[in-house]
Amino acid sequence: MEASRLAAKDQQVLEALLEKVKEQTDLFLGYPVAKDFDYQALSDFLKYPMNNLGDPFVNSTYGVGSRELEKEVVQFFAELFRAPADNWWGYVTNGGSEGNLYGLYLARELHPKGMVYYSEATHYSVQKNLHLLNIPNIVIRTQENGEIDYEDLEYTIRMNRQMPVIIMANIGTTMTEARDDVAKIKGILKKLAIQHYYIHADAALSGTYSALVEPRPAFDFEDGADSIAISGHKFLGSPMPCGVVVAKKSNRDRIVRSVAYIGSVDTTITGSRNGHSPLFLWHTIKHLGISGLKSRAVHSLATAAYAEQKLKALGIAAWRNENAITVNFPTPSARICKKWQLAAEQGNSHIICMPNVTQSHIDLLITDLKNETVLQD
Repeated sequence: MEASRLAAKDQQVLEALLEKVKEQTDLFLGYPVAKDFDYQALSDFLKYPMNNLGDPFVNSTYGVGSRELEKEVVQFFAELFRAPADNWWGYVTNGGSEGNLYGLYLARELHPKGMVYYSEATHYSVQKNLHLLNIPNIVIRTQENGEIDYEDLEYTIRMNRQMPVIIMANIGTTMTEARDDVAKIKGILKKLAIQHYYIHADAALSGTYSALVEPRPAFDFEDGADSIAISGHKFLGSPMPCGVVVAKKSNRDRIVRSVAYIGSVDTTITGSRNGHSPLFLWHTIKHLGISGLKSRAVHSLATAAYAEQKLKALGIAAWRNENAITVNFPTPSARICKKWQLAAEQGNSHIICMPNVTQSHIDLLITDLKNETVLQD
């Protein structure tokens, strides 16, 4: 249905919404969403009901989809995250939360009597996922930078060492972009002689570029992860929320179920899956390649360093974790939080220097903060 065929008042509603979306997109620094994408070349695909039913690696009787490109996307991230060459699988999800749900689901099926451990800085969706899956869990305290407290983790596991261990590791926490060290966590499990365990890495924000920086954080399959989930609309950029989950195929095989209706197998969380999201991710990966993704990471890190320096020069207690694009500082006025869409938690806010953020954006924010200081004086 063409927009021009709408009633005049309905057309005005659309136009008003578009104007609002444009305005709200221009100025936001508080959320990890990349805005520098252009998918006009893919616009013709919006004319078709693309649905990647079932397993992307198994053909379906429904043929209007993008599963061939989806497989390439999954392979790209499997290799980026150093998954075993002959033992990986995955799919394009609706976002990081679904990827985390999938990792926990696999862990529960492998270890039905397991206990989940996650830090207090873990994304709010994880608690919801644990409730949905009905898995016992314990919250571990964090260090000041938002990273999990390894001493508390070791002590708590020791107290429950008769149970299989399921770890939800954060590779970029929501507020401070702290990364839990998967290799260190695996070392704790070895020290305690834990034989049955599963480590899922929630790498929604930081996963893609963590694999491209030096020193490389310990977060992927070679470091001990059994599954990794990322968001596609964050560092890569997409007009709709999406993500990728990569897991060991041998673990996925434990839950496979054949479905005659779709001529495929039931291995994903959702039945019908967005067939357009893999197109966007595939297009970005092919367009940028590893070198282009590295350039995005270098740019974002440089902008974050610039923002931290500018805030400190203004007398604001700004800080960030190593190789992080998130800059933390005390929450400013409600006016500035609203204008720049800054999240706030317990008196702290942050700006996230996504690839579309430039030094000019930081300068505009700094000007607002300066003016606020003058008004207060």
